[in-house]
Amino acid sequence: MLSHLNPGQPGQLDIADCDLPIRPLLDAAASGAPLEPIIKDIVRQLGFDSFMYGMSTDSTPQRDSRSYVWTTLPAEWVALYDRNAYIEIDPRLTQTYTRTAPYLWDQATVVGDERVKKFLRDAASFGIRSGVVLSFRDPNHARIIVALNSSISPVDERRRAMIMRNLGDIMVLGTHFHDIFMANFVDRGVPPIQKGVPLTPRELQCLQMAAHGMTSADIGIKLKIAERTANFHFSNILSKLDALNRGEAIAKAMQLGLIKRTI
Repeated sequence: MLSHLNPGQPGQLDIADCDLPIRPLLDAAASGAPLEPIIKDIVRQLGFDSFMYGMSTDSTPQRDSRSYVWTTLPAEWVALYDRNAYIEIDPRLTQTYTRTAPYLWDQATVVGDERVKKFLRDAASFGIRSGVVLSFRDPNHARIIVALNSSISPVDERRRAMIMRNLGDIMVLGTHFHDIFMANFVDRGVPPIQKGVPLTPRELQCLQMAAHGMTSADIGIKLKIAERTANFHFSNILSKLDALNRGEAIAKAMQLGLIKRTI
């Protein structure tokens, strides 16, 4: 979890130019105070229950990169999401890959197969039933995702209108959090929280296929997932194994006996 941030980092934000509700976040970042209680309070002010941030470190999605994830949700949800490879079918991701406009979603209107329905049931048990998703890129990173989640579903017109009124503050929160996270974690070389976490069955499957010479495109066809989704899996693999690239990840996995050696 993001905890203590130091002032004076590259890209430091001008607190004096910022109004509530984002100002407490910038004050906390500048003073080195823990951010999680501040984020939770801001999210509540904006009408939501939880917050999630994720990013990949390379500007080209087709290249190997590491992924970073930060959330106010419990570790149990993060582990469940990882174990079930929900990154493959999470509508907050699948519906925002090609858009930059905020995405308002509601589980009451999501259509999908049994796996999507299982994701929705599991998400609902952690209070994730609707929300707003921001998907954007900066010049140095392939994709940034910010999601504010709510336990409310269905979303009626009154709540939708409230969300629309708060979209400006939501976008300011997302972009400022990204700048703070970059300056205090990624740019300082702090490892992702996934480092050392066991690989999931799907990640091991992808890594074994890569060890046999298959590309992300090949793996996508074989597993019936998008090529970019295979790349997301490899971002997690690199983060967990603390590897610089796919080749090093394969070598480490073989040394650890996680995958079979190729002939």
